[in-house]
Amino acid sequence: MSHVKYDRLIAVAQSLEAIPTAVVHPCDSSSLAGALDAARMGLIRPILVGPQAKIEAAAKAGALDLTGIEIVDAPHSHAAADKAVELVRLGRVEALMKGSLHTDELMGAVVRRDSGLRTARRLSHCFVMDVPRHPDPLIISDAAVNIAPTLEEKVDIVQNAIDLAHALRLPEVRVAILSAMETVNPKVPSTVEAAALCKMADRGQITGAILDGPLALDNAINLEAAGIKKIVSPVAGRANVLIVPDLEAGNMLAKSLSFLAGADSAGIVLGAKVPIILTSRADSVTARLASCAVATLVAHARREDASKVLQ
Repeated sequence: MSHVKYDRLIAVAQSLEAIPTAVVHPCDSSSLAGALDAARMGLIRPILVGPQAKIEAAAKAGALDLTGIEIVDAPHSHAAADKAVELVRLGRVEALMKGSLHTDELMGAVVRRDSGLRTARRLSHCFVMDVPRHPDPLIISDAAVNIAPTLEEKVDIVQNAIDLAHALRLPEVRVAILSAMETVNPKVPSTVEAAALCKMADRGQITGAILDGPLALDNAINLEAAGIKKIVSPVAGRANVLIVPDLEAGNMLAKSLSFLAGADSAGIVLGAKVPIILTSRADSVTARLASCAVATLVAHARREDASKVLQ
C-alpha cells in the first residue's frame, strides 16, 4: 500500500543530519531491524543499549549486520533503560527508541524524579497517522500515555501536539477538540473541557494553532459533515490535529483507522527532554521508519529553538 505522506516525511528527515539515538534493549530481531533500517536510511545514528550477548544473538538470528554500530552493555532491561536515560543526560543522544522491553520499564526511567528526563510539560503520546484517501497526515493525542487526563493535563497534551505539528512543518495547525457532539452540554464533561481549551487558546494559554471544539469526529475531518451541521470554522472539516477525550477513545480511534481504513501509525512521546520513539511489533516497516523520521524532525526543531535562545 502506498503511503505518500509518510514518504514525504521520511524524505524531509533524510535531508537533515541523523540524530544520535539510544535504542533501549533491542533484544529481538524485529526491534533491532527497525533501528538498523532507520540507520541505513540516514534517519538516526543508533547506540544499542542492553545485554550485548542478547543483542548479538538477535542480530545473528535475523541475519543483521552490526558492523560499526556502538553497543553499550547493560545486564537487563531495567538497567538498559537507566543507562539510556544517562546517555541523554550526558548529551550523547538526542532521542530514545523503545526496543523489546515493556513500555512501562522505559517510561519509568524517563519519569523518575531524581534521575529522569522530566520537564515542566506533562508527557503525552502522539500518533502521526497516514490514512489512505485522506489528504493530510493526522496527529491524534493522547491514545497511549494519559488515561483520563484533567483539563490542566489536556493543556499540555494540546501544546505538545501543536509543537509536533510545527516540527513536521505543517503550514497551518488546525486542532479539533473531539467529543461525541459539537455543542457544549454540561452532562458531557468533554464538551465543557473542549470549550475551555478553545477559550484558553484565545487568551494565549495555548499557542501556535487554531483550536475549535467540541467537534464530533465527522465534523472535524469532513467538510460536508461540517456544512450539514452549519459549523462555520477554519478547523471544522479541515483538522490536522485531533485531541481525544481520553485514552480509550484515542486508542479505539487510532486502531479503527489502522485496521479498518488501512492506516499506518507512527508513534512518539513528547514532553520529556528528548523525543521517545514508541514502536509496536505490529507496526509495518514504513511506520517504524516514519516514527524515527518524526523524532528526527522534533530533535532538529529543538536544536533550532535552543539556538534562538542563545542568540
